[in-house]
Amino acid sequence: MAIIDSQVHAYEANTPKRPWHTVPNWPEHVTGDEMVAAMDKVGVDGAILVSPFAMYRYDASYAVEVQRAHPGRFALVKPVDPDDPKVADVIAEWKKSPGTVGIRIMLRKDAPRPTDDPGFDRILREAVRHDFPVNLLCWDSLDAGIALVDRHPDTRFVIDHLGLLQPRTPPAPAEPWAGLPKVLDLAKRKNAVIKVSGAC
Repeated sequence: MAIIDSQVHAYEANTPKRPWHTVPNWPEHVTGDEMVAAMDKVGVDGAILVSPFAMYRYDASYAVEVQRAHPGRFALVKPVDPDDPKVADVIAEWKKSPGTVGIRIMLRKDAPRPTDDPGFDRILREAVRHDFPVNLLCWDSLDAGIALVDRHPDTRFVIDHLGLLQPRTPPAPAEPWAGLPKVLDLAKRKNAVIKVSGAC
């Protein structure tokens, strides 16, 4: 039986060639080659490679490079920008790229937007058109995540990180499982599945 990791990130070191947008407390680099070596070490056959928003924002070029170097090991998910008026074209082009299996949007506390935002509507309409599931990061914003899923019943959603906040740095949330009843409620939707993953 093949073992597939539902979410990994690969990234180069922070250099002028491909500078990071932010510098999280992650290792200095986890290249595609290093990721494959780590997967081989623990018997993981393949993985969904999600381009890391923290470093590269909406530029998935490194993830594409990794997939081309290891085409049998990775499928690709790319964050897309609800503020991009040409996001429909971005999604159409992404669909043509080898190895692509989805797109990603985020409900972020540092950049709040309503769930009826036209950018979200545009993205989720195009996801249906191109038969892409949408990875949704809505930790610490579960109510908004539920509203977005309900607003778009024809869109397939994959709820990232169990829908629960997983901070990169201490302290841990005082009640880390407080949102679990809402996650279980969300899991009842026919158009949503919950993904457990530890990566950011």
